[in-house]
Amino acid sequence: MSFKALNLSEPVLRGVQAAGYSDPTPIQLRAIPLVLAGGDVIGSAQTGTGKTAAFALPILTRLGSHGKTRVLILEPTRELAAQVETAFRDFARFTDLRTVAVFGGVGYGNQRKELSRGVDIIAATPGRLMDYLKAGTINLRDINTLVLDEVDHMLDMGFLPVVKDIISRCPRERQTLLFSATVPPEIQAIASFALRNPSRIEVGIARTVNEAVKHALYPVGYDQKFDLLLALLEKTDFDSVLIFSRTKHGADKIARRLKAANHSVGVLHSNRSQNQRIEALDGFKSGKYEVMVATDIAARGIDVAGVSHVINYDVPEKPEDYVHRIGRTGRAQAVGDAFTLVTPENEKDIRDIQRFIGSKIPELKLAGFPYGPYTPRPDRPPEQRESRGRAAAHGDYPQQRGGFRGGRGGRR
Repeated sequence: MSFKALNLSEPVLRGVQAAGYSDPTPIQLRAIPLVLAGGDVIGSAQTGTGKTAAFALPILTRLGSHGKTRVLILEPTRELAAQVETAFRDFARFTDLRTVAVFGGVGYGNQRKELSRGVDIIAATPGRLMDYLKAGTINLRDINTLVLDEVDHMLDMGFLPVVKDIISRCPRERQTLLFSATVPPEIQAIASFALRNPSRIEVGIARTVNEAVKHALYPVGYDQKFDLLLALLEKTDFDSVLIFSRTKHGADKIARRLKAANHSVGVLHSNRSQNQRIEALDGFKSGKYEVMVATDIAARGIDVAGVSHVINYDVPEKPEDYVHRIGRTGRAQAVGDAFTLVTPENEKDIRDIQRFIGSKIPELKLAGFPYGPYTPRPDRPPEQRESRGRAAAHGDYPQQRGGFRGGRGGRR
C-alpha cells in the first residue's frame, strides 16, 4: 500500500514525497488510519521503524490549515523535541501550519517570539513547557491532539508527576496518542489516566534486535579495552560510528582519547550545554564528526540515517537499552553493525541481555589484535565465569567473521 492509499491530504503527501519517503512502514500502515479516525492509540515498534511519521502525517492531515495551538507532543529530551518538530515542519512544508520546539538548556527569547506569532503544533519537554504554562505564555485550552512520545524513557527520567499535571491541563475531549519503543507495565499508570479505550498496535517484538543489524561481542581484558576500540575503528570501513558510554565522565574520557588518536569526535550527554549538543549532533549528521560518543539519555534523540556502526564501549545496565542502542544503526531498512566490548565483570549483564532478546550473541575475536589476559576491571572482581567465559579467558575465541567492510578505517 502506498501513502496515497492512506487518505492523507494532498499537501501532506507532497511533503512525504519531498522528504524522500516511498512506501509506508508497518507501524505507519497500522497507525495512520487509526489516528485519522480520531481515536486514542497506544503504539509500540522497534527503534528506527518510523513512529514519528506514523502520528505526524495523520495529525497534519486532520489539522488542515493554520489556526490555534491544537497539537502538543511531549518528548523526554531536548534532542527528541527538536527532532520531532523538524519532522513535522518537513512534512508540513506545503501547508501553512506552524510548529515550534520548546525545551530547556537555551534562552526563552526565541521560543517566546515563535509562540507569539501563533503556532499550531508544539513539541516540548515537560520541564520547559511547565515554565511557560505557569507564566501564562502557553495555554492548552484548544489542544485536540496530545502525543506522549517515548513514554518508556519519560518514565525512566522521573517525569510521571509533571506529565500528569500537563495532561490535566488539556481538554478532556481530545485525542491522545501514546508511542513508545517498549510498553512496560508502568505505562499503564499513564494510559489509564490519559487514554480512553485506546486501540493497541505492536509491530515486531520489543525484545528482538532489528534483523538489519548484525551484532557481536568482543571479549577483552579491561586494560586493553580502549586499544581494542582503536583497532576496531582502524579495521572497520564505516560511514559513522556511535559509541556508547554508561557515564558522562566516561564519554568525555573516551572522546579525549579518540581525539588524541586523530579521530574527529562529537560528544553528547546531559552535562553539555544545549549549543554544544546541537553543534555535536549537527556535526555528526553532516559528517564533520565521524564518531559520536554518547550516553543513553542523550542518544534517544539521535536520528541519523547514516549510522553504519554502533559500539557499546560499556555494556548497558538494562537489557532493553541494548536493543535501543543497537537500533541506532540499521534504521529505515538500512543495514548496520553493532559491537559490544565485554570484560569479565560484564558477564552477568551479557547473560541478562541474551535472556531478554532470547538468543545468544556471537563472540568474535579481532584478527591480528595482540590479546593479553582476560582480566577484569581492578576495582570490580569478576564473577564466577561459565565455561564460555573461561574459554574466552584463555583466548579461545571464534575468529572474526563479518562486521567489517574492506578493512579500511574512516568514511567511505
